[in-house]
Amino acid sequence: MSKTRTWARTGLATAAAATLLLASACNSGSGNSDAGDDATSGGGGSVGGADIYVVGGKSDDPFWSRVKRGAEDAAKVVEASGGSVTWLGPQNYDNLGPDAAKLIDTAVSNGADAVVGPDWVPEAEDAAFKRVVEKDIPLFIYNSGGLEAADAVGALNYVGSDDHVAGVTGGEYLGEQGAQHVLCVNTLPGAANSESRCAGLAEGIEGAGGEAEQLPMPSSSFGNPTAVSQGIKAALLKDDTIDAVVTIGTGDADAAASAIDQAGLGDKVSLGTFDLDETQLERIKEGKQLFAIDQQPYMQGYLAVSMANSYVLYGIELPQRPILTGPAIIDASNVDSAIAGAAAGVR
Repeated sequence: MSKTRTWARTGLATAAAATLLLASACNSGSGNSDAGDDATSGGGGSVGGADIYVVGGKSDDPFWSRVKRGAEDAAKVVEASGGSVTWLGPQNYDNLGPDAAKLIDTAVSNGADAVVGPDWVPEAEDAAFKRVVEKDIPLFIYNSGGLEAADAVGALNYVGSDDHVAGVTGGEYLGEQGAQHVLCVNTLPGAANSESRCAGLAEGIEGAGGEAEQLPMPSSSFGNPTAVSQGIKAALLKDDTIDAVVTIGTGDADAAASAIDQAGLGDKVSLGTFDLDETQLERIKEGKQLFAIDQQPYMQGYLAVSMANSYVLYGIELPQRPILTGPAIIDASNVDSAIAGAAAGVR
């Protein structure tokens, strides 16, 4: 998939959702608007604003801080309409699926008018998501799971990147750059999004004539750069045919960069990662990292909350399903514009 085609599809959905937000903003403070009177079944006509609950990642997770920033910016419109946005996140990722399910149930018990959440571990979370729908509470899946997961639990839409497509895009890109043997480092084995990323990466590189393997690590290693770095270094030293390493997140990419340096393989092994932050962007600009796959986390929080608010207040639904915020390859050719966004705290 070309970068141009990826951005075109993403831009269409994002533009449509931005129009939805504008409609919501123009009607804020008017609980008896015409849009509410003509609402479709299940949404519209809420008096006093919408109380929206958003399930997300840890507060100290750099990726999720960007998602939360987007949700907080969208919350300004929600609050202007008399509503509220409440963020619920786990303490850690050791028991991710069951902990997320508890947070979903908490949102319901607290009287949520709408729920937004990622379907990280469907077998653990889907029963809780279905309880949301059974209570006639509008549900939006975002970040993880895709449209298939959203449909399976009765959600109205999915907002985010397609993790499998993102992986395929990364694998194809690596193939174009000459990589032959890719190591996908998975510090959240069993999580739907990380498994889809690694599987898509394998599909993409195999289509280009290469191969990929996954390095699964205990979920307790997530956020532990020493453990991740040691695991990657051991894998590289054990198999000298590996010529590219891709991580599922930016924290792991920092550990991978250290592992590659410690193994003395900086001239042989290319580094890529899903997601990005200022550190990754600086490495790309300096030629020390090949690429990052951007899913625009800020837009996931921003659009999901905006859509939930517009649906509850006015019954507005977008015809586009899913609403894709990525993927897009960030490399030396376009890194400067991404750096500007990172400096603003939104990329």
